[in-house]
Amino acid sequence: MKYWLMKSEPFKYSWEQFVKDKKTFWDGVRNYAARNNMKEMEKGDQVLFYHSNEGKEIVGIAEVIKTAYQDPTTDDTNWVVVDIKPVKSVPEPVTLAAIKAEPALAEMELVRLARLSVSKVSAAEFKKILKMGKVK
Repeated sequence: MKYWLMKSEPFKYSWEQFVKDKKTFWDGVRNYAARNNMKEMEKGDQVLFYHSNEGKEIVGIAEVIKTAYQDPTTDDTNWVVVDIKPVKSVPEPVTLAAIKAEPALAEMELVRLARLSVSKVSAAEFKKILKMGKVK
């Protein structure tokens, strides 16, 4: 199993809306590094759902339920989507400030590659985020 982080601006697509929808395809990615990360995703992989710009915090955990396929919002074959479903909310959202203050997360792609909308997360980083967010 691999771990990932996906960013969404809450005014565009919030965790709350995602939970109501019960699943979604993750579209609109127009960065090759983020796209390549999506192409690596496998069914069952776990995803940290991050509210960007407003909040700047990890608010939920999702799961990949369908691997990469052509983005239906564009005819450009360079872009893909994956399907994800919500798994659980993070009881205490983990802020970007808290992540940056945690030495164990200093190498996290969220910190090092701040503009990347879909990033890799190591198993140790994922476990640390769960602990910080009081996820059981």
